[in-house]
Amino acid sequence: MKKSIKKINAAIVIIGNEILSGRTQDINLIVLSKWLNELGVKIEEVRIVPDDETAIVHTVNFLRVRFKYIFTTGGIGPTHDDITSKSIAKAFNLKYGKHKEAYKLLENYYGAKNFNTGRKKMAMMPIKSSLILNPSSGAPGFIVDNVYCLPGVPSILKSMLGGLKNKIIGGKKIYSETISIKTVESEIASSLEKVQKKYNNTEIGSYPFFKQGKIGVSIVIRSPEKKIIIKCLNEIKKFIRKKKIRIIIRN
Repeated sequence: MKKSIKKINAAIVIIGNEILSGRTQDINLIVLSKWLNELGVKIEEVRIVPDDETAIVHTVNFLRVRFKYIFTTGGIGPTHDDITSKSIAKAFNLKYGKHKEAYKLLENYYGAKNFNTGRKKMAMMPIKSSLILNPSSGAPGFIVDNVYCLPGVPSILKSMLGGLKNKIIGGKKIYSETISIKTVESEIASSLEKVQKKYNNTEIGSYPFFKQGKIGVSIVIRSPEKKIIIKCLNEIKKFIRKKKIRIIIRN
């Protein structure tokens, strides 16, 4: 009997009215998912919530008891609608106020003359939280228990992940392989299901596409075991050849 592989899971909470309104396209999900896959952490749920304290508190409290890690993005900046820090303090019933270490970091970064009210606000957070250092713009993120609060600006968020690597205990790295073929999903559904049932510890997904005048399906295989991916891929290629379906690209 095959030994099942223990999964380390996570959820992402994307915070911001600008995401919900469609004015801003979220990129952080892609950045975080790829980074966590490398660490062997699987994203199993993503939620987008407005800049609303009740919504943030409810969502974080619901998810943090169900997932190993929670990552929030957005709402820790200097403006009035940046309320994530205060909301996280409320979710954990912690005191919200000036975080001494964060305040000192920001004061040194901007200098006393330029350390204005908005910038001081970025040092306001749950006072017992641990900091996530920010090599790009100085303003730190923070950690409370299993909740990791990061900024919404993708380039800044990405620069902060290196400082978190040793704080995240993951499982095996999750590998993936994609093969794109010229067909429709209904043509391969039955054959693909048979392969999936045979390798139930591996994820096999099919995603139809239409680009550059080509109709096709991308098949994505994800597993922490490279050998299993190769076996799945070989079986998929076998039924593809049998059905005389053309492979467009493999990556």
